[in-house]
Amino acid sequence: MAIAFAEAAGGAGALVDPQRRVIDYLRISVTDRCNYRCTYCIPEDGTTHVSRADVLSFEEIEALARAFVTLGVRRLRLTGGEPTVRRDLPTLARLLRAIPGVEELALSTNGHLLSELAAPLRAAGVDRLNVSLDTLDAEKFRRITGRGEMERVRAGLEAARAAGFASIKLNTVAIKGFNDGELAALCAFAWERGFVPRFIEQMPMAAGQTFIPGELLAAARIRASIAAAHPGARLVADDDGAARGAGPARYHALVRPGEAEGAAPRFGVISPMTEHFCERCNRARLSATGALHACLAHDDAVDLRAPLRAGGERAVVATIIDAIAKKRDGHEFQLVGLGGPRKAMVQIGG
Repeated sequence: MAIAFAEAAGGAGALVDPQRRVIDYLRISVTDRCNYRCTYCIPEDGTTHVSRADVLSFEEIEALARAFVTLGVRRLRLTGGEPTVRRDLPTLARLLRAIPGVEELALSTNGHLLSELAAPLRAAGVDRLNVSLDTLDAEKFRRITGRGEMERVRAGLEAARAAGFASIKLNTVAIKGFNDGELAALCAFAWERGFVPRFIEQMPMAAGQTFIPGELLAAARIRASIAAAHPGARLVADDDGAARGAGPARYHALVRPGEAEGAAPRFGVISPMTEHFCERCNRARLSATGALHACLAHDDAVDLRAPLRAGGERAVVATIIDAIAKKRDGHEFQLVGLGGPRKAMVQIGG
């Protein structure tokens, strides 16, 4: 077995991969179903959903999360599909937040059901929230989401702001020819409300079916577009600032003339295609059926539900250690749309 624990790298019991990366962040998909059909996430011919009977129960999710926390994981994020379509989600959030050693519980959502769920989720212990918002144009929003209603998402964001989350970030998949003219407006929308905008490069998931070469908006172009909308401003790297979370985004402060750097607004860019971040990967993913994915970009998956049922936490811990010991150096995404996994984003909660 390769590296399993390394006290020097992250404290006693830290989970460390062969590249010496400490894995302290687990993304948990609670369902593979979604109430939207975003074009960059779901292929035109759809995806195959798992049987509801095969989806982990709340008790199983809690047990698997406890095993990861035993190994040094400190941050958990609930994803989907769309996690808010899972019935009684605040109950699960409460169970996870109560696990000793969990320092942060976050949620990624499309925001469609946030009006009803923001306050209960915050009360249940969700600390941070990421909400998808790819455009401020209602018709374009409906088109890219397949069935989304922008007004519901905006109302959900207001409910989230009132609920008092420690951080609310807006995630925008940047697409050339679709929303490249809205980046500055999306920043302004976020900053006016105390949110942190983040822009994500498209990835060739689902064997490249959702990726169209030529539509990729590269990280450098994103930064340049935002800076160009603010003449005289300068971008300052802010990876150690308050906006920094547990994920792969790189942050910049937009320092305008006469503005103190500490007061400048921030934005983030997630750049899996043009500016890789694999060397500092700190996360693993748990699918809705209990499969451990050490990397979003590969189809490698290790079943954790079977060892949980057969041997309990000790068996799960051993399986996790073995899987992380095989975590790859990085992904193989290519700008022409090749090199991605067969799985769709909705199936793993990217």
